[in-house]
Amino acid sequence: MTGPNTAALSLEFFPPRDIAAQERLVRTAKQLLAIQPRYVSVTFGAGGSTRAGTADTVRMLQNLGCDAAPHLSCIGSTRQDLRQILTAYRDQGVRRLVALRGDLPSGMGGDAGELRYAADLVAFIRQEMGDAFHIEVAAYPEMHPQASSPQADLDHFVTKVNAGANAAITQYFFNADAYFDFVDRAQSKGVTIPIVPGIMPITNHTQLVRFSEMCGAEIPRWIRLRLAEFGDDKASIRAFGVDVVSQLCQNLLDNGAPGLHFYTLNQADAALAIWRELDL
Repeated sequence: MTGPNTAALSLEFFPPRDIAAQERLVRTAKQLLAIQPRYVSVTFGAGGSTRAGTADTVRMLQNLGCDAAPHLSCIGSTRQDLRQILTAYRDQGVRRLVALRGDLPSGMGGDAGELRYAADLVAFIRQEMGDAFHIEVAAYPEMHPQASSPQADLDHFVTKVNAGANAAITQYFFNADAYFDFVDRAQSKGVTIPIVPGIMPITNHTQLVRFSEMCGAEIPRWIRLRLAEFGDDKASIRAFGVDVVSQLCQNLLDNGAPGLHFYTLNQADAALAIWRELDL
């Protein structure tokens, strides 16, 4: 098993919407380089709504010296669209991708594009590009919100892995047992790739509840009660969040997690505070 001192850390950013947000992201990324991330990923809006922003942000992060991995969604895209995007990324020096099904934007109706599932996208990338890219896929320890059952969700994950994924990043969670149970079940199905836990720092109670309702991540009752008790006391929420999430991360690393992937929300302070608490 991978010990805590060899853990691979990675970070997720989203494309900034304006010049001011872009300047903040540059400052954030420079601060987070202290973590020495193995790579950083850049998200992709529903139906390709941030496609240009994703590519621009990847280029900016490459210029800062980061190995940057764009998220790539197959929803709403033709094979020709995807072929052009993959060629452009390869020519730009991108060597890592996060391959996702993606979300349908509101109003898109039934036009999901020519590839329906993330496994189809992974297979397409391998067919078109061979081993030009290291491919990350998503995993859901507490089940994808649209899955019919935990077993069906695991089967979808195994299909993605068998299509040619190199590693996986999980949705965030606050219950380590859910992660270890998922990894055990995946390995019992023959999965050998690293499954890296996704980590969400706790900095804003309302925002965390909203995100968790959308993605199906469970906030344990004791955490919800403590956060509610803090009310508008942002400093206490952040201190509590650092403590809780640091303990979760240390538990994961001590018990064999191959690394940590921080959902930074384009902010440095919480991820840095958690990193400083860890035995790394």
